[in-house]
Amino acid sequence: QAYMVGAGDVLQIVVWDHPELAAALGSSQSQSSSRASDPIAGFVVNQDGTLAFPYAGSLQVAGLRVEEIQRRLTVALAKYFMKPQVTVRMASYRAHQIYIDGEVRSPGALTLNDLPMSLYEAISRAGGFADTADQSDLVLVRNSQVHRISVPQLLAEGLSPSRLYLKAGDSLRVVPRDENDVYVMGEVNKPISAIPRRTGRMTLADALSQAGSVNSSTADAAQMFVIRGSLAATPQVFHLDGRSPVAMLLAEDFELQPKDVVYVDGSGLVRFNRVLSLLMPLVNTGLTAGVLAK
Repeated sequence: QAYMVGAGDVLQIVVWDHPELAAALGSSQSQSSSRASDPIAGFVVNQDGTLAFPYAGSLQVAGLRVEEIQRRLTVALAKYFMKPQVTVRMASYRAHQIYIDGEVRSPGALTLNDLPMSLYEAISRAGGFADTADQSDLVLVRNSQVHRISVPQLLAEGLSPSRLYLKAGDSLRVVPRDENDVYVMGEVNKPISAIPRRTGRMTLADALSQAGSVNSSTADAAQMFVIRGSLAATPQVFHLDGRSPVAMLLAEDFELQPKDVVYVDGSGLVRFNRVLSLLMPLVNTGLTAGVLAK
């Protein structure tokens, strides 16, 4: 869509052969802004969407294109000048912004201009993805509606993210990878919260690798489980018998989802030893009490 002028925008207006109208700008026309937040020299659109210009009075310009404002000024000044030649151009874009935060290098507000801002351009202007970003989980909030965007999925489907354009007021958040982690516990060498790759993909083999693989001394390779939707009414449980190296090939193809739980059970002997270790203090206590009773 064409850029619509809004409150806070700065317009540069020139009426040819009438340099005296430039005096309406005041002394700021020849002075540079001392702060980055200060508008550059020009006619600022008021918060109510009006523009004050000599002889033309107060014109409602919010929501109009630059060429429409130029025509309105020409008609208004024609009452006082013979065939006025008016030029209107944007001097500073300040009315429309989008907001990007999360795992980008320079989060903050980005100002929209007359060129459409694509998803790629917004991320590029924010410094690009951080190393901790999950590129498969971008949250776009538009008009109080939440949309989830996966850049790798778009590319896999042959769709370019550069064709996804942002609008004024949009909020874009790049989710960190550790928010989409997977819990690995049980008989593994290092119980851990496994983090997906930058593309958001994580397989069962990835999770076990981050956990230092299964503990060969205590684990029962035939009892590997993936628990999905543990807080749901009907959670799903997947069982993998990993005793065969061929079966472990399935672990590389099994895609995990955020907040899955990977559990590796212990062998029967290990479970027996642990139960026995719990009972031994009670047995020892009983024997000691019996000896004292005698």
